[in-house]
Amino acid sequence: QVFDAGDYFGIMQVEEVDEEEEVDEEMEEQFKKKPNPGNGPCFKVIVTNENGLQASNPDSVFLIDHAWTFRVERARQQLRRVPGLLHRMANLMGIAFHGEVPDEGSIEQVLQEMWKYNQTYQLSQGTAEEKVPVWYIMDEFGSRIQHSDQPSFAAAPLFYMPQQIAYTVLWPLRDLETGDEVTRDYAYGETDRLIRKCVLLPWVPTEALDVSCFTPEPPDEHYQAILAENKEKLPAVINPPVYAKDKVFKVFTDIQQVLNNLTHPRFVFTDKEGEADILYNFSHFKDYRKLSEERPEVMVNQFPCENLLTVKDCLASIARRAGGPDGPRWLPRTFNLQTELPQFISYFQQRDRRGEDNHWICKPWNLARSLDTHITNNLNSIIRHRESSPKVVCKYIEEPVLFEREDVGLVKFDVRYVVLLRSARPLRLYSYDVFWLRFSNRAFSLDDLDDYEKHFTVMNYAPGVTLKQVHCEDFIPLFEKQYPEYPWTTVQASIFKAFAELFQAASSKPAPLGICDYPSSRAIYAIDLMLKWDTSRDGKRIMQPQILEVNFNPDCDRACQYHPTFFNDVFSTLFLDETDNCHVTRIV
Repeated sequence: QVFDAGDYFGIMQVEEVDEEEEVDEEMEEQFKKKPNPGNGPCFKVIVTNENGLQASNPDSVFLIDHAWTFRVERARQQLRRVPGLLHRMANLMGIAFHGEVPDEGSIEQVLQEMWKYNQTYQLSQGTAEEKVPVWYIMDEFGSRIQHSDQPSFAAAPLFYMPQQIAYTVLWPLRDLETGDEVTRDYAYGETDRLIRKCVLLPWVPTEALDVSCFTPEPPDEHYQAILAENKEKLPAVINPPVYAKDKVFKVFTDIQQVLNNLTHPRFVFTDKEGEADILYNFSHFKDYRKLSEERPEVMVNQFPCENLLTVKDCLASIARRAGGPDGPRWLPRTFNLQTELPQFISYFQQRDRRGEDNHWICKPWNLARSLDTHITNNLNSIIRHRESSPKVVCKYIEEPVLFEREDVGLVKFDVRYVVLLRSARPLRLYSYDVFWLRFSNRAFSLDDLDDYEKHFTVMNYAPGVTLKQVHCEDFIPLFEKQYPEYPWTTVQASIFKAFAELFQAASSKPAPLGICDYPSSRAIYAIDLMLKWDTSRDGKRIMQPQILEVNFNPDCDRACQYHPTFFNDVFSTLFLDETDNCHVTRIV
């Protein structure tokens, strides 16, 4: 509670020197090097205390207040509604704002410019929603501390529990004299020169990174590391078990939808894991080694290394087996921001120079339900999002196939198929005959990128938002009426072709470079996709499926509600090899 920074520091405004005046060349160079956030006047913070600052003095630790703390999806709303916020932010960022009432132009400028000032932290506990990264902007003092590769201070956020408030702690890294500048390293922790250059791009713009945007598949070690990090133990080699033709299987499961809906006479439930023939678990199974050695005949509803499909960065890297370094036509161009940042920046800048659309969608590797997912054409924003949690960035589909909703107009929609993987080698893959549709609630256009109901289709988790449901049997005639030249059978054939290529790529290499071909494994996945307009090699306009993600153990509530035999069909196909009278189609 001691407000004493003023006794030690001063904020100086740096005057830009006129061309005519004689200027020491060395100083000129120094000026060029100083990155300054914003377009306004240039500030720096210096030590003003006549005794300087001693790094070893316990009193040399300072707290910086946070002027604005927010989650990205709420930023625009807060700038509109919180009294004085827009005014303060515009001032801090050197944006001219004169009105009393927030105007959209100024708000837009702050939203673009804020990525030069934003810092981030996330809470390590709570619900998935509460763990979404928080962004904050330090007060005028903290925000005017400039960058240096040899910083004089370090800064870090501190969450002070008694007040439930976050501050930034600032402390000196060496003794400083009066007049020395207070700087910090904006790329703290990055040692690689190229990555530092990329991370500092928001403050030190570089027209063209001299880097290829070529992204080959990562080396084998990358997959070995993922296996180790997942703590998965691969199974021993076993012979495929053979079961009696009339065997009744004991199922151990913790999934309520299975317990409520599986009624097939050849399956009975047991609450003793040790006596089960089938383990149908909701959470990820890890120790396949032990299972394969002790109970090789027990079937399990998961494949070792299936995260290569279900985690977004892995999905993009294995897909390159099917489509080269650019990836296949059925996957939006994707970069892993942790490992492919220079390639992404290079690709973004090339598209920019060619005047091509540059809208991208930034997604965390492992959160579902569109949490912490952002659409933007602001390169600084994408670079900074990398700091909050591991992310991939995918080309946003700028020309999606739309669906006419009477009440709304032409909206985005996505399609969810449930696929059943019976075995990885030989590859045996089925699709459930019913697919599910999700629609946006507002007519599509490439603007208002933070308007959730225009750009996203996942509505069943947002409170107070209407969820439009259309059954696939009703959807097909409506779709064909809107697009008479594109019968759904043809569209679906191209979707199944994409699924086949994806699973072939995923099972083409031995584990951990591919899905493990453990004979006792079976699984169901939900694949979410959209359709985009594309041009075929012979110049025809086609609907090209775009696979968005593959989900492990999907929520099958709607499936069971409308199709009571859903789990009977799934279990017959996967565990009995009986597909007659089941609503499934063989893909491979």
